[in-house]
Amino acid sequence: MTTTPISPSLIATLPGHYYTDPEVFRLEQEKLFESMWFCAVRSADLDRPGAFRTVQVGRESVLITRARTGELRAFLNVCRHRGARLCTEESGEVRRTLQCPYHAWTYDLDGRLIAAPNLINMPDVDRVAYGLIKVSLREWLGYAWVCLADEPPSFEHTVMHAAVERLGDPAAIEHYGSERLALGRRITYDVRANWKLIVENFMECYHCATIHPELTEVLPEFADGYAAQYYVGHGAEFGQEIKGFTVDGSEGFATLPAVTTDQDRRYYAITIKPTVFVNLVPDHVILHRMFPLAADRTVVECDWLYAPEVVASGADVSKSVELFHRVNAQDFEACERTQPAMSSRAYREGGVLVPSEHHLGVFHEWLLSRLGDAGGGRDAGRLRDEGDARA
Repeated sequence: MTTTPISPSLIATLPGHYYTDPEVFRLEQEKLFESMWFCAVRSADLDRPGAFRTVQVGRESVLITRARTGELRAFLNVCRHRGARLCTEESGEVRRTLQCPYHAWTYDLDGRLIAAPNLINMPDVDRVAYGLIKVSLREWLGYAWVCLADEPPSFEHTVMHAAVERLGDPAAIEHYGSERLALGRRITYDVRANWKLIVENFMECYHCATIHPELTEVLPEFADGYAAQYYVGHGAEFGQEIKGFTVDGSEGFATLPAVTTDQDRRYYAITIKPTVFVNLVPDHVILHRMFPLAADRTVVECDWLYAPEVVASGADVSKSVELFHRVNAQDFEACERTQPAMSSRAYREGGVLVPSEHHLGVFHEWLLSRLGDAGGGRDAGRLRDEGDARA
């Protein structure tokens, strides 16, 4: 099949196999999801000692629980005896201990081995050394982030820096106080598409005028094809007649207390690589967490967060939820429509990006640099050379 030369105004994308090849996905699990900070659970979901949730992070099941001291702990969800999965439920609550259902090895909420059949006859067994394998955990924005790496990268220089890089101000995201907000709604989407298609879709707005009529009504500048993330520090302004970030433009709720005048009536979007989207509007925050499960399947958990008094009052949040729920459904349908073509000979060499999508090219270069030569050093060189030629 003849390769079409890249026009000077266009940018090459990743080849199609990056979205379908199980080996590429395995490398992503190893070099991204299991090596970087991964947003796992909302801290408030584990609201009492013994509450737990299991989360798939790359190829590992991670168990997150609240200890008796009130702190969150994370462990590999694997019994140290014969490797049985310790907790088989996605979420739940235990009274004081975590017990393996296979041979009854029992651990306290700090991961220490405290009991096992005939353990008293094995005094040489170090109960700390044979405790659960700990996983690094940090809390930020009201969520628990975990990292499987033996030496995790700096949380400040990777996760938190993404917000600074996008907003241009270290304090900007703190004005929304998302760690103090309450969960108003959560919707889980099972998307039959590669996780990178979802990231790419979120980062650009070239498609907005085509598939997002409700969103472009609220944010008219999106109809021009330039996403908010195209500009450092820029927030898309609400339309002149729009009163709130709702499906019909009607009034929402009171502006969050610390949101500044400059942030009012604006929408900001942040991508925290590899799998988190943060959406900021004056009266609420929307946070997406992606859980890539296969090369062609991604579960997305989306939280709508409001001031505690809004949720406690039983206020109707449906109009604000419906706006971004429609955006999600429209986006995910587009990603699922794109996924089959990633295996087509027509996409063997990839596609192209228009100038307003140039930041997707930066995302591709970042991905290839993380995967290294094993992930396609040739493709990294090709994209870099084409970028130099355009410059």
